[in-house]
Amino acid sequence: MKILVLLCVFFLSKPSVCQEFYLLIGTYDSPGSEGIYIYRFNADNGTAKPVRHIKTSNPSYLTISNDERFVYSVNENGKNGNGGEVTSFSFDKKNGRLSYVNTQSSGGDHPCYIEMDKTGKWVFAGNYSSGNLAVFPVRKDGGLSSADTLIQHTGQGINEKRQKGPHVHCTVLSPDNKWLLVPDLGIDKTMIYRFDAGTGKLSTGKQKYIASDPGAGPRHFVFHPNNKVGYLIEELSGTVAAHKFKQGRFKRIQRVSTLVEGDSSFAGSADLHISPDGKFLYASNRGNINNIAIFSLNNKGKLNLIGHQPTLGNTPRHFNFDPTGTYLLVCNQNSNEIVIFKRDINTGQLTDSGKRIPIGKPVCIKWIMP
Repeated sequence: MKILVLLCVFFLSKPSVCQEFYLLIGTYDSPGSEGIYIYRFNADNGTAKPVRHIKTSNPSYLTISNDERFVYSVNENGKNGNGGEVTSFSFDKKNGRLSYVNTQSSGGDHPCYIEMDKTGKWVFAGNYSSGNLAVFPVRKDGGLSSADTLIQHTGQGINEKRQKGPHVHCTVLSPDNKWLLVPDLGIDKTMIYRFDAGTGKLSTGKQKYIASDPGAGPRHFVFHPNNKVGYLIEELSGTVAAHKFKQGRFKRIQRVSTLVEGDSSFAGSADLHISPDGKFLYASNRGNINNIAIFSLNNKGKLNLIGHQPTLGNTPRHFNFDPTGTYLLVCNQNSNEIVIFKRDINTGQLTDSGKRIPIGKPVCIKWIMP
């Protein structure tokens, strides 16, 4: 009995292992930034310590390979329809170092989104200004071959300032790796492509696109962990639309505002994410609003607005949860700072942790396990 008691005391008094993760931050070029920045983030207390950075031009969006050995970045530049690039880096977990592998043309101007498929053989990039998307084969060394597929969107919307032509804003795969969703802000459509992971080819299915309301400006799309519902944030209308999903078919079941009832401000809605437990959805608003709209999700995937959290900075272009789901980090692009919020996993509400990461033009957050 004494031995059992001593063992219990030993294990109960043993200090918990510190939860640390690599935090990768993509930025726009500015006097306070010049590439991709790596930090070590402590999930026990919400602090971040700089490790190092690597220079690359306007890495505004990143994606991580499934084995976490490689990082892929857009280089959001533009010139005469072919100024954008995508770049691959290897990542060393021992020291948190990124090393350059290679660069390819993105096939258009101002690529703003990049994603890898679940086999690790293909990378997708969306070119905003050119309104097209490209598919890149991944080499054995983690580098990218030149794009072997380039799909051009056509059309326009009713907003004369923002919708004179197509503007691809996102390339996101369904959880089963069979469908590529491509929200196009300029034509008020989210294009649906059937994806063949064996060949990397894209084709249209029975449903070619999800139609948004005229002038809505679809921007980003996320799937619920249950793979039954997807959510689309619409930048120009400040709305989130929920869609049932089954075998490449989408049916809208709800569309709600990200604003307080009665508010007609321009939201400039940017990003949305679902909490790791699938119970809450968060959406960012920019413009003069600068907040995170918080929604609870019921068992049918419908949204209920339960609050707003000011981002304590300007232009929250991107945000993300830490791997534990305890913290939510917001990239306030135009106030040159990442604000770290503590998240109540029961209520979904956010509170200011008091922690900040000062950095020029932060616009993307990704994580790598140490």
